[in-house]
Amino acid sequence: MSLWNNFKKLLYNNNNETEDLCLDKVQDIIGYHFHNIDLLLLGLTHRSYSYSKTNNNLLSNERLEFLGDSVLGLIIAEQLYNDHPDLYEGELTKTKALLVSETTLADLTISCGLNKHILLAPEEDRSGGRERPSIVSDAFESILGAVYLDGGLDTARDVVLRLIYVHKGKILSDSSRRNFKGELLEQIQAQGNGMPRYDVVSEEGPDHAKTFTVNVNIGGEVIGQGKGNSKKEAEQKAAADALENKK
Repeated sequence: MSLWNNFKKLLYNNNNETEDLCLDKVQDIIGYHFHNIDLLLLGLTHRSYSYSKTNNNLLSNERLEFLGDSVLGLIIAEQLYNDHPDLYEGELTKTKALLVSETTLADLTISCGLNKHILLAPEEDRSGGRERPSIVSDAFESILGAVYLDGGLDTARDVVLRLIYVHKGKILSDSSRRNFKGELLEQIQAQGNGMPRYDVVSEEGPDHAKTFTVNVNIGGEVIGQGKGNSKKEAEQKAAADALENKK
């Protein structure tokens, strides 16, 4: 029996923990019904839940999240390219960054209720993991990765356009969704100082609830630092700190 089949057996043996998991509801939300429902189940499985059941982080949604991140970036980039022939590369890059940001994905995932169906370890759930932007945004990307594998690029595009791109105007007009990394890069390049480098200087906490500390450097000099529950969040906070320090 494969590792995945062993995991499914463990998963469904405890009805109390899975009684609220409604795969039909998830499929209704995203507007796509899977041929291979195992892909969707894997896409909903956070590493904390996987580790609590199998002691194996590989049986989680992280690999699908890696794939879904690239699929999302391609779809958004292609749509912006087609819809905005008047925008230069820099403007397209800024717009894309806002549409695929952790904050945007988390807000949309929570607003449509997908976060209610993520499989989390009880302690992660109790600590607020179901509303944690890093977990929720990663879950969206992993579900998208599952859609791509099951239905192809056109199907994934349909999901992205209906759940994200249709809200483009509202997302872009929200001043709170600043892309600090993009702003810092623009400032540094305008000054001819090269590219910023983001270094993870520490990781604290268990695998399912890590806190990352990131420094942003220019020419070997640390110009900002940030902490977050994901590397992306820590990098954004480091960039925000650097922008504040440059004032």
